[in-house]
Amino acid sequence: MKYAEELSQTLTPEMWEKANRLLTAKMLQEFMYEDMIEPEPAAVEGDYTVYSLELDEGIVYTFHAKKRLFDSYSVNAESVMKQENGRQAPLNAKSFLLELQSLLNMESTTVGHLIKEYEQTLLADCHLMKKDTTAEELTHLDYAELEGEMSGHPWITYNKGRLGFNYEDYLRYAPEKKQAVTLYWIAVHEDIAEGHHLQTIDFSFLKEEMGSSLWKRANDKLKQEAREGQEQFYYLPVHPWQWENVIIQRFAEELAQKKIIPLGEGNDQYLPQQSIRTFVNQTHRSKYHVKLPMSILNTLVYRGLPGERTVIAPRVTSFIKGIWENDEYLKDTCKLDLLGEEASVHVYHPAYDNVVGVPYQYKEMLGAIWRESVYNVLEVNEKPVTLAALLHEDWNGDTLVEHWIKQSGLTANEWIKQLNAAILPPLLHYLYQYGTVFSPHGQNTIIVLENGKPKRLIMKDFVDDVNISDQPLQELQQLEPELKEVLRSEPPEGLTQFIFTGLFICHYRYLADLLDRKGLLNENEFWKAVRQQIINYQHQFPHLQKRFDIFDLFKPRMTKLCLNRNRMMAEGYSDSDDRPHASEYGLVPNALAESRSENPV
Repeated sequence: MKYAEELSQTLTPEMWEKANRLLTAKMLQEFMYEDMIEPEPAAVEGDYTVYSLELDEGIVYTFHAKKRLFDSYSVNAESVMKQENGRQAPLNAKSFLLELQSLLNMESTTVGHLIKEYEQTLLADCHLMKKDTTAEELTHLDYAELEGEMSGHPWITYNKGRLGFNYEDYLRYAPEKKQAVTLYWIAVHEDIAEGHHLQTIDFSFLKEEMGSSLWKRANDKLKQEAREGQEQFYYLPVHPWQWENVIIQRFAEELAQKKIIPLGEGNDQYLPQQSIRTFVNQTHRSKYHVKLPMSILNTLVYRGLPGERTVIAPRVTSFIKGIWENDEYLKDTCKLDLLGEEASVHVYHPAYDNVVGVPYQYKEMLGAIWRESVYNVLEVNEKPVTLAALLHEDWNGDTLVEHWIKQSGLTANEWIKQLNAAILPPLLHYLYQYGTVFSPHGQNTIIVLENGKPKRLIMKDFVDDVNISDQPLQELQQLEPELKEVLRSEPPEGLTQFIFTGLFICHYRYLADLLDRKGLLNENEFWKAVRQQIINYQHQFPHLQKRFDIFDLFKPRMTKLCLNRNRMMAEGYSDSDDRPHASEYGLVPNALAESRSENPV
């Protein structure tokens, strides 16, 4: 029977029980943060508080947790126990979800789809547990290979739902399976496509991207099948899954009319990254990283390419890099690098694009973005890793960050100070000096290590995640109207949220917890180091004091943004015309506001 041997090795009772235990603990932890559940403290045992969550029908969950800063909790997964009518019951993430339905007033449609996402997340977790590579061994992996070892979003509990993939798709295309893929290529007529690139290049770069043999075959095929010449067509890659599941069906008319012409399979091998839709060329590492739409629902959104942002991607790169080119602090002092999105093609759909309010997934089905390769901006002995890698623990509890700290010869405190010195100054400078922010979460943020030490920052993914201030800042006055229309303009707190939530809540609070649990660095010392780095920057640029007040990272309380609540209690699985955004619910006490030093160090 198909997959029987694979499944017998993956879905064992022990692995399934462990996956459910870990996921249930994560659900407790994150639902507490998002104020979805309110377990009661029942006792104190050592450094932990024992919490009790009583639900309907005699169901009680007890667990040990530590209260953390920023209204967070660290739940000990091994301590979680479930009792049902006074008897111990097995932990099951799907059962926990069902038990919460009435408490959270979740619609049955939402619960049904969530069960599916949790099932697929648990299956993927079992596959990850089957790997026996240790954290120490992972430290030697290449950037693209290491991405395939990550376990997904640290905050979203249904983080590997991937609705749209069947099991064979999972085995072939999931990042953690690390299966290299060759991309298909198509030609699309300019009547239904729009392409853009930096002024310093043109689309002739595709001859190298495709390779001479495919380039020749493509040109010959156009001569045979197209009514117009090659200059009327754009060449672009398509993911095999997207071709088989979306493009053939949704663009059948365009295929019939020779507006889209299949050109064949490419020659290069690519590895998918954690975002699923970004691919790193393994055959020629200096070639572009390619971002392609994949119409599967994962975390909160369909993983397509928004048309309005795709067509403007090179102009966003010009804007972001233009700041960098003309700012000595960013370029020479911080030694920041930016992986530009240098060319893009978006393909319109003649029917869906004419439906007012059409679900956004139907406007993101076909296109491509070519991003600079990370390997082209590295110096000798530099090792790039995504910020997400700093949170990785193997199934024995060993961590990557411990090995890098040991390799560096620094104390954990010194190492974190160097990490903050690499990350925060360039992000703060874009915010304060230029009213512009990235979304510095675990995938977009690349830390360059040298001998284990954090050295500098590389940022990527501008098209989806660059936002600007709505304030009348001089630095934004000359911004082109078309860019202003596409880049989201945010009020002051909304702009600071990209650092506060994107970096501090979405990543740093997990890193602080990990280091504290491992006995490497006290949580308070961690946040003191973060706070001090911001103070150091502000003392370095006193002329920006008004900006520090406008974009205040030291407010005592900040709006609490919620990711699980968004799907479970706010938007559900509604098929709207706009991508869902994080839900706002209540306020977060800001640990950065507490007893901060006023002196630079």
